[in-house]
Amino acid sequence: MFTLMRGVSLLFTALTLSAVARADLISEIVTALESAVECGACNAALVPIQALAHLGNNAFVSGFTSICELVGAQDNDVCAGELSRTGPILAHSIRKFSIGGTTSQKFCNAVFGLCQEPSITPFSVPFPSPAPTNPKKWVSKGNAPFQVVQLSDAHIDTQYVVGSNANCTKPICCRTFADSPATTTDPAGPFGNSKCDPPVDLATSMLSAVKQFGGGAKFMIFTGDVEDGDTWLVDQSLVTSDLQSFDSMLASSLNMPVFPSIGNHDAAPVNSFPRNITHTTISSQWVFDTLSAGWERWIGSAAAAQVDTNSGSYAAVPSGTNLRIIAINTLFWYKQNFWLYDTDTQVPDPNGVLAFMVDQLQAAEDAGQRAWIIGHIPAGKSDVFHDQSNYYDQVIQRYKNTIAAQFFGHSHKDQFEIAYSDYTNQNAVTADSISFIAPALTPTSGNPAFKIYDIDPDTYEVMDSKVYFTNISSPTFQNSPTWDLYYSARAAYGPLVNPALQPTDSLNASFWHRLTEVFSTNDTAFFEYNERISRGAGVSACTGTCRTNTICDMRAARAENSCDVVTPGLHFKKRDSTSNNPEVAPDTACGGASVFAKILTALQSNSTAF
Repeated sequence: MFTLMRGVSLLFTALTLSAVARADLISEIVTALESAVECGACNAALVPIQALAHLGNNAFVSGFTSICELVGAQDNDVCAGELSRTGPILAHSIRKFSIGGTTSQKFCNAVFGLCQEPSITPFSVPFPSPAPTNPKKWVSKGNAPFQVVQLSDAHIDTQYVVGSNANCTKPICCRTFADSPATTTDPAGPFGNSKCDPPVDLATSMLSAVKQFGGGAKFMIFTGDVEDGDTWLVDQSLVTSDLQSFDSMLASSLNMPVFPSIGNHDAAPVNSFPRNITHTTISSQWVFDTLSAGWERWIGSAAAAQVDTNSGSYAAVPSGTNLRIIAINTLFWYKQNFWLYDTDTQVPDPNGVLAFMVDQLQAAEDAGQRAWIIGHIPAGKSDVFHDQSNYYDQVIQRYKNTIAAQFFGHSHKDQFEIAYSDYTNQNAVTADSISFIAPALTPTSGNPAFKIYDIDPDTYEVMDSKVYFTNISSPTFQNSPTWDLYYSARAAYGPLVNPALQPTDSLNASFWHRLTEVFSTNDTAFFEYNERISRGAGVSACTGTCRTNTICDMRAARAENSCDVVTPGLHFKKRDSTSNNPEVAPDTACGGASVFAKILTALQSNSTAF
């Protein structure tokens, strides 16, 4: 009995000491974060944060949940849900890196916005052969173009409730939550609201519009993000069901092949894509299994097998074309994928995404094919690691003659990015690859929209890019959304460039560079572009530095050349809803914003919380 009582006493003492240690660390963390306004202070704050992580996942999760709740960074249920999902991933990585090192600086950049991204670790992507000295010339014969549809960032909320409150305190609204007020001040309409992810009915309406305007398209590309923004609630079962439902919806609604790619929200926890070398019980293989099974009907069994074995990447040739579509998983380069911080050693090509691209582009070059790259996150965005963006650009430059165009989503905005053979000498001659970035279905950052491209059948280059949208502010929207042509890029921008576009000229990288020159001097043209970014919804003025940075970002398909530079203080860029820079997506865009960042913001504005 004495031995048993002594054991219980020792256990109680140990638990008490552990609780005291945790409380002391939480107090240190709060104090450190309250004063964290520059990079050095961020690294100092990581000392107690890392110590808390070493107490175990449970201590880390409960500690930061308490902080989140006490400073009011989110509602209590959101704090608990977010931290229970992402907390163990954060704790895992924080335990692994050395404070003050390169990974630590990257972490402070991505999570707190308090450090610049460190210098790029040199790495030369290996290629099977040098670029040919006499590459194949791709020349338009003036044949009639075929059409391709691009959808992106659906974020369909299958739990949307008509009549629920669209004005709530959660990351997304238009649902019935346990703490929803009894009185609804802003009832959710049948087809959606700008504070909410879209209901199924809006997605159905969009697919009807795709059939109306693009029913004759040869195929569709989908650049990721099926799952809605309830990141504090999602689990594997829900995401699996939603991915399967979306694939079934596309298959039953459209009579055309679909070539999809994976988005950062298409996992649970959100953004969770561990590297193959990471030792963890949390795997994302179930995502690849689900997508492989759902996509096989369109991409074929060989490409579906690649999805399973290449972490979501695959390549396929649409029937009747000489075009190789290479879909890549960009989430292994994404700053909000917290698995990527668990080593001080730079991993140049997590899960071999770049190697897969090289193999497929070499095969296309050898076969005399053109290629498209499709993926979720554009390589020039500020939430992509500079290292991987630089290495990705090496691949683009090596195979620039083979790559006809690149297509992405993620920002929820209608944008483009230009790659250059010489970033120190940006002009129409050095501009050699173009990325088209699609707007979103979700109305949280603009009017719902999709694109239809006219594609030259000989060069596979884009001849025109047309945006179709529905105006959620229309008085008839909630009865029946009306979809219309918003604008044609060729009609709107073609007459502005010098020399003017000829009938067989494509909207290639050189064209878009010449358009950026127009934007720098033509106020009307730039203001129209600024409005089109969000399809005319919630437009704010963009002048001075905003305009300069926006044009800079158009010329930055490589992240290190982006003008979205983090400055000391609370500038969260991707997550900063107060920014007037249209190139910086607000918190409602597809970021899966870090709760850590929200906690820090709340601490800065409410330092008396403790």
